[in-house]
Amino acid sequence: MADHDNGYKLLFSHASMVADTLRGFIKEDWVHEVDFETLERVEGSYVSEGLRKRESDMLWRVRWKDRFLYVYILLEFQSTVDRFMAVRAMTYLGLLYQDLIRQKALTPSGKLPPVFLLVLYNGRRRWGAALDVADLIEPVPGGLEAYRPHLRYALLDEAQVPEMELESERNIAAALFRMEKSRDLDELRRQVGRVVAHPQLDEGLRKSIHTWLTQVLLPARFPEHSVAEARSLEEVNTMLAERVMEWTQEWKKEGLQEGRQQGRQEGLQQGLQKGLQKGLLKGRQEGRQEGVRAFQDFLLSEMADRFGPVPKTIRRRVEKIQDLDELKGLGKRLLAAATLDELEF
Repeated sequence: MADHDNGYKLLFSHASMVADTLRGFIKEDWVHEVDFETLERVEGSYVSEGLRKRESDMLWRVRWKDRFLYVYILLEFQSTVDRFMAVRAMTYLGLLYQDLIRQKALTPSGKLPPVFLLVLYNGRRRWGAALDVADLIEPVPGGLEAYRPHLRYALLDEAQVPEMELESERNIAAALFRMEKSRDLDELRRQVGRVVAHPQLDEGLRKSIHTWLTQVLLPARFPEHSVAEARSLEEVNTMLAERVMEWTQEWKKEGLQEGRQQGRQEGLQQGLQKGLQKGLLKGRQEGRQEGVRAFQDFLLSEMADRFGPVPKTIRRRVEKIQDLDELKGLGKRLLAAATLDELEF
């Protein structure tokens, strides 16, 4: 859990990640009224009057477009459901306001600035905790309900975000959530490839994503496929592609072995040497054909991910190749190719 929080703190220490999260997933009018060019990180550690230190995950502020007014953005990262998250949010908000009062960081009218509290949650269970602290307090009659505090936080439950909202190629936060939701290594490889090709990914964020992938996401989700030695995001992408190719080869071998076993069983059932030979031949052939088709599909998918729609002429050439060694050679050339024309096949 600590790795998740620290990984997200690293990623969300970049203004572009914060801005894309708000622009892409917070469907509120105020998001369009702030100037994201003014986003700046703010110290998020506070000391209460009793000298107890509390630290929020991440604090930013951004200017309103047409007014000298800051909106504060308080981010909390969760990988597990906290039933009393609303109480924590209320505590952080109170300490933040106390700190702003001490700094005299008030609005021109002498009031406290608005604060947007956002919890980013990437756990497997659906988030079921109360979003408003009032819902955690037992209601009683007789007038006490008037004193029940109300403080609401916003929730971004990554697993519940509709797939269509994650399709933006330019939104780097959407790319992060796509990687988090990858169901297998091949899907993760596709998403990493999309991030590598992102046109506006600055070098600092590129390095942070590389660190998060190699030290947090992959060890947690795919521990058998370590790429810790990869020195850049591009190397992570290449190594994942190689792992998927190796996985495809293993799958092909399993298909061949199953085919051979089926052939043996068929031959034994017939009780004749001729039947055994026929079954073995059939099993090998079916297993080989299955492996060839899987390899062809993998190569065409990789071409589409890297270069866009694959022309019909190229697709037909790949589908004509029935030799596994030839397909493997094409895969190696594909890893090093900058364009489809460089494949030369």
